[in-house]
Amino acid sequence: MSSEAGSTQCRGLIEAKENLLKAMNSLGSIENLDHIQKTLRDVYNELEQLHESRRIKESNNLN
Repeated sequence: MSSEAGSTQCRGLIEAKENLLKAMNSLGSIENLDHIQKTLRDVYNELEQLHESRRIKESNNLN
């Protein structure tokens, strides 16, 4: 897992995003999985938004 300061929630989001990237890479060479790739990408983007919200919230708590 990437090293990044933050809460347990942020670390969980980072790990989930990394696992989705691995899944997308593993499936990338298999034909006719575009719909699955899109779904995984959508989930990744949603997790990224949640992670950004957590980063902002935690940053505001430090100030």
